[in-house]
Amino acid sequence: MYGATIFSAGYGPERFRRAAELAVEAERAGFDTVWTGELYNRSATVPMATLASATENVRIGSNIAYGVGRSPLMWTAEARDLEELSGGRIILGLGNGTPKMMEHWHGVSGESPAVRMEELVEVLRKLWKLHEGPVDHDGRFYTVHVSPTSDVPPPYRDRLPIWIAGVNPRMVQAAGKVADGLVGHPMFTGRYIDELVRPALEKGTARAARSSSEITLKGILMCSVDEDEQAARRQLAYAIGQYAPSRVYDRLFEMHGWAEEQLAIREAARRGDVDALVAAVPDEAIDEIGVACTPDQLSERVARHAAHYDHVNLVVPPWGLSPEAAEDSTRTIIEGMRKGLGHRAA
Repeated sequence: MYGATIFSAGYGPERFRRAAELAVEAERAGFDTVWTGELYNRSATVPMATLASATENVRIGSNIAYGVGRSPLMWTAEARDLEELSGGRIILGLGNGTPKMMEHWHGVSGESPAVRMEELVEVLRKLWKLHEGPVDHDGRFYTVHVSPTSDVPPPYRDRLPIWIAGVNPRMVQAAGKVADGLVGHPMFTGRYIDELVRPALEKGTARAARSSSEITLKGILMCSVDEDEQAARRQLAYAIGQYAPSRVYDRLFEMHGWAEEQLAIREAARRGDVDALVAAVPDEAIDEIGVACTPDQLSERVARHAAHYDHVNLVVPPWGLSPEAAEDSTRTIIEGMRKGLGHRAA
């Protein structure tokens, strides 16, 4: 299965109109899902409503929305509305961000984020069944007591698909234990998936007496596409260089033997030396982490990475592009994949 993250430029109503147009293009090209995310200045749920209204068959996902950014009650209420609006096409992709983001952006403790996520999903499942009666939950992170004062209609679908974003083993285990899918990270490689992600996922499913086949493994694949392949490679190297300094990715760089290069990237980032940062990213890392190619090569290059996943979401490099350039690149990705996905289009 293939998805596309929608990046659109514009301001005011035009931004939403352009996002809707891109979603329609992706649906007609044969993509299974369109995704949108949120940050400190943009929500996921409002754009999801826009994309749902503009399309007919493609699924609509949050990639990702902040689990700690809303109360469980409001998450469930918004998800119910989105389910009705889309006719049952929503995937709720949730993540916590880093502990510092949890504390500084959302005003909650960054303690035990995986345990918090497990509990959040548990509460969401209970509230999804609110039509069956009152919900009472007293947990470590959430206290919820809701007794409806009038009839609550059942949700559009009996079960809401909830996918959890995870990089390190404990959060991946949480996805295996309570979620319907794992949202991977743009910095994943095939080796990282085989040696760390899948074993952690299986450990999580074993804790819940589930099969790993019940969990959709989703990859986020950065695609840098340009008629000048070297320019595409530089753009992707720059994006990798923005992620690499974080210690979150130490395991990945050590696993591939790129630890020295990571230190060089970190030092270049500290100095603000963009050229040195780009030069320090190994060629192998560019090819293992994402796709950098000309438009006519895109479908074939993507297929090599897609083999590692149940669902692969194609996204422009999230660093170094203006909104206009990100929109243009998103359209290039959609067009580049159209031929390969054409037989699947409605």
